[in-house]
Amino acid sequence: MPQTKQPKPKDSKGSWVTYRPEIKVLDCTVRDGGLINNHNFEDSFVKAVYKACVAAGIDYMEIGYKGAKRLYSPAEHGCWKHCEEEDVRRIVGDNSTELKLSAMADADRCDYHTDILPKEKSVLDMIRVACYINQIPIAVDMVKDAHDKGYETCCNIMAASTVHEKDLMDALEVLAASPVGTIYVVDSFGAFYCEEIRDLTRKFLKAVEGTGKNVGIHAHNNQQLAYSNTIEALICGANMLDATINGMGRGAGNCPLELLVGFLKNPKFKLRPILECIQKVFLPMQAHMEWGYQLAYMVTGQLNQHPRYAIKVRESENKDDILAFFDQMTND
Repeated sequence: MPQTKQPKPKDSKGSWVTYRPEIKVLDCTVRDGGLINNHNFEDSFVKAVYKACVAAGIDYMEIGYKGAKRLYSPAEHGCWKHCEEEDVRRIVGDNSTELKLSAMADADRCDYHTDILPKEKSVLDMIRVACYINQIPIAVDMVKDAHDKGYETCCNIMAASTVHEKDLMDALEVLAASPVGTIYVVDSFGAFYCEEIRDLTRKFLKAVEGTGKNVGIHAHNNQQLAYSNTIEALICGANMLDATINGMGRGAGNCPLELLVGFLKNPKFKLRPILECIQKVFLPMQAHMEWGYQLAYMVTGQLNQHPRYAIKVRESENKDDILAFFDQMTND
């Protein structure tokens, strides 16, 4: 029996896909990059990222976490783990720019009722809730709390590569009925390939169809696919795109902002300010702070394992003994 030729989705035609007015780029350099050094960034670094995002026309900048101080001691973690209002304003003032600011709140790791102020008292514009699949109930409550306080909201379902399809679809049904504005496909382990991103993005879009909600993509670079997977999700219809300057992020890092902006070719985005920030700030940092693709992260990505194992070996004296690490990961 001859196979029926499947029509191409209309959103895959032409270069106009990069000009959709709904497309928003979110820089999460300080938030995700801070996982490398417990968010102990100097103000000058955070201000440099902020100024680069403003000059480059980026839509959102995630400046850190709203982490509970009872869990993340200020003696060990920098202020960007908590994003107190006075710390954020020390960098951005009243933020009289087009750039919107966000902070991330992890489920069960944020005292959100008290630590997240009403919007009228904060310079933040968006609260992004991150959760694992078993934390959906508390994530919905956190989303509702932030929404009722006046914020834009997102929910990032982490470690999607480990979630059973039925559990994921049940979670999407619950989130679609919540006030959340955007639901994110998150490749926490950098394990997904383009066809899996395509399938997941379409499932997410189907789940929110008719609700006015957006779908986002947050990709990690364990297999050097964060950029291409972000493009794949974009072509399928994802409108919120996460990236970081110079790909900075925990472990293998994230989709590089400079690659994404170059691909979009939208005149509202400017590449030069990002390159200037990389040259003046990020390249000197890499002399004493490691992030980005390494073979150990490739191994964890291909095995669909948390990058903590690769991070541990990269911090050891045997960081370049990739054979020993591979044997350990495949024999355990």
